[in-house]
Amino acid sequence: MNYLETMREMIGNKPLLTVGCGVIIEKGNQILLQHRKDADVWCIPGGVLELGERVSEAARREAQEETGLIIGDMDFFGVYSGEEGFAEYANGDQVFSIQLIFKTSNISGELIQKSDESRAHVYFDKQDLPSNLNSHQQRFIMDWVHQVQTPIIK
Repeated sequence: MNYLETMREMIGNKPLLTVGCGVIIEKGNQILLQHRKDADVWCIPGGVLELGERVSEAARREAQEETGLIIGDMDFFGVYSGEEGFAEYANGDQVFSIQLIFKTSNISGELIQKSDESRAHVYFDKQDLPSNLNSHQQRFIMDWVHQVQTPIIK
């Protein structure tokens, strides 16, 4: 049982503070997005930090689990917090997530199309992003599109 499952047993669906770690994977002017299985949205690879884990390790681990890619050197892109980090899932679980986002074009390995959490992985041009971006990730995806100076602290 992981940390989130343990906490959920204690507090039920009440709001929980989580730390999310994600990676913006670039190829030229394109960004790699994953089409989620649990919702019809596109997002960057990433997931939740486990107890004792370094944020860079969590970002790499989640990206590899979801895409099959091995992430090399990364730059810190930004930290995102606040009301925009609130989510309520279909099962009623509520979270406020602090998101630590990295950026890289240094990848190796073979991109897988489907995983336990993904329907597909697609590189999108900055000007041709899907309309159904994950609402909780839209702010840092758009900061990437608009080339906001990093590191970003929101």
